[in-house]
Amino acid sequence: MKLFDTHTHYDDDAYNNDRDELITRLLNNHVAGFIAAGCTLERSEKALRLAEKYPNAYAAVGIHPQDVENLPNDYLNILEKLAESEKVKAIGEIGLEYCREYDKNLQKKIFREQLDLALKLNLPVIIHSREAFPDTAQILREYTIKGVKFVCHCFSGDGMQARELAETGVYISFTGAIAFNKKTEKAVDACKNTPLDLLLLETDCPYLAPPPFRGKRCDSGMAWYTAQKIAQIKKCTTDEIVEICNHNAMRFFGIEF
Repeated sequence: MKLFDTHTHYDDDAYNNDRDELITRLLNNHVAGFIAAGCTLERSEKALRLAEKYPNAYAAVGIHPQDVENLPNDYLNILEKLAESEKVKAIGEIGLEYCREYDKNLQKKIFREQLDLALKLNLPVIIHSREAFPDTAQILREYTIKGVKFVCHCFSGDGMQARELAETGVYISFTGAIAFNKKTEKAVDACKNTPLDLLLLETDCPYLAPPPFRGKRCDSGMAWYTAQKIAQIKKCTTDEIVEICNHNAMRFFGIEF
């Protein structure tokens, strides 16, 4: 069995020395495919070009909340043009980040503009949210009613927040951080409160490598360790979790592999 990694950043400089070799090896072994997530206009284009090179590789295009300043006036047109490719399966990663000194009002403005684009293009959305749950949840509720599908990537909330999102049909994705000692209790509670049919696997590589690789460069193959942890929490086998998450990924992104 192979797993699908729903959130990667293989355009990152961390892969400059062996990117093609690594991805080819992963796809020939235990990885079915991946989503290359954009963060800026430049990195969204890189994500698309990367996705075009490999089978079962897809892209998401969007502006990360850290990068909302100094956008060109036509940034939405640029994203829409990129999204014309059949390889683009989502808008993202976009959202809100309140743990640093970024302009919150500007973040919300750009967030909503990109959600309107997702609604226009009928694409699901990959959400980044840090210390911004109340505002994020409110905006997601507004757009869920309009028919937009969401996944909260690298979920860092608690069980109550996971349950609130799940009640509105929002998917939740976990990384290797679910196995970090200092975050285990909160993450385990969130995972327990996430229904199996709304659960996705991701690495957010090159970041957040799970134990026993913590501190090293992450890659999609390491998502198996995250699946093992989730299987323990859900009292399933690892293969069952991978199969469930693969089907959820196909349904959410509208893909087959």
